Amino acid sequence: MGKYYNKNKDYTPPVGDEIFLLKMGEMVLKGLNRRSFEERLMGNARRRLQKFGKFRIYSRQSITYVEPQSLDCDMDGAFDTLAKLFGVVGLSRAKACEKTPEAILETAKSYLYDDLMEANTFKVESKRSDKSFPLSSIQLSQYVGGELDDAFPHLQADMHTPDVVVHVEVRDFAAYVHANPTLGAGGLPVGVGGKAVSLLSGGIDSPVASWMMAKRGLALEMVHFFSYPYTSPEAKEKVLELARLITPWCGRLTVHVVPFTEIQEELRRSCPEDLFTLLMRRFMMRISEQVAHRIGAHALVTGESLGQVASQTMEAMAVTNAVCTLPVFRPVVGMDKEEIIRIARKIGTFETSILPYEDCCTVFTPRHPKTRPSMEEILEAEANLDIDGLIQRAVDGIERVTMG
Repeated sequence: MGKYYNKNKDYTPPVGDEIFLLKMGEMVLKGLNRRSFEERLMGNARRRLQKFGKFRIYSRQSITYVEPQSLDCDMDGAFDTLAKLFGVVGLSRAKACEKTPEAILETAKSYLYDDLMEANTFKVESKRSDKSFPLSSIQLSQYVGGELDDAFPHLQADMHTPDVVVHVEVRDFAAYVHANPTLGAGGLPVGVGGKAVSLLSGGIDSPVASWMMAKRGLALEMVHFFSYPYTSPEAKEKVLELARLITPWCGRLTVHVVPFTEIQEELRRSCPEDLFTLLMRRFMMRISEQVAHRIGAHALVTGESLGQVASQTMEAMAVTNAVCTLPVFRPVVGMDKEEIIRIARKIGTFETSILPYEDCCTVFTPRHPKTRPSMEEILEAEANLDIDGLIQRAVDGIERVTMG
């Protein structure tokens, strides 16, 4: 195994020689900040992989290496988890070998035997990051491809749409052989964009909105408004299940469950029916902002989509925004329902979202909600409410549930 050591005398081959290669996307364009993005990615990976065994994780040349440190590591569980790690655009299970053409060929034959036997066509793509390697990338591909063609007579070379692509990477510490990479989650590592509070209902849109902002590097905590007895304990459990389902993508989550019954009952008693939903949304934003200040978050996230319901017109959003000092991110605002549903299916939240348990947004729904409110009529409706007292009692009653 001496060829492993030509760049770093302290390097030791991974246990079992199989490792994961994580390819970074837009992170490589971050210039002087790139290392901080890589550190965040590696830290997120370490936390997610703890339950699967002990792994060594390090980054070199736009690749993050994940190496098992014992033979009892759960490689399948670890791979599934890494496929949901934001910041990674592609990942592969790879076999490490000595940096010689002969060792690379034998590794390709043995490690990719099943892939090659099941395929009809193939090609070889090589990348030589270690320029001291005696063959160029093209020469290495020609050598490995020619020998594989002889070793597997049923295979035909296809440079355009092959069934299997044999990837060979000659890097600092070793050579690595793998087959077709798996598409990664993309985006940026969770946490590099700061922290935000996401309003999580029991519907389809808000889990998707949360996932989309986590993909852009936001660490999230959730706020859910619970109106017992108008909404059932099953409705609350449904929302907590949605939080569990997006935890593998977003990392550890805390859900702040806000008692909202008193506020909704007071609005029904004291305010015009057609403004009820808008006034309720303003209370939600005020409370969410208080939660954000308490936990050091600097933005709010909602699942609003322009024109989808009466409270999601431009005028309605304007009166909702007016109570906020923090920015409000609405990542699905320009998407139609089918686009949102496609993402919900992809991330595994759709089937839970459509379970028939109502959330607080459906409580006391006005028959004819106002779609183009003026600020004057909103302020007039709120004039006789004890806004501060209602908010304080709701915040004092928050239940916190941690996922992951």
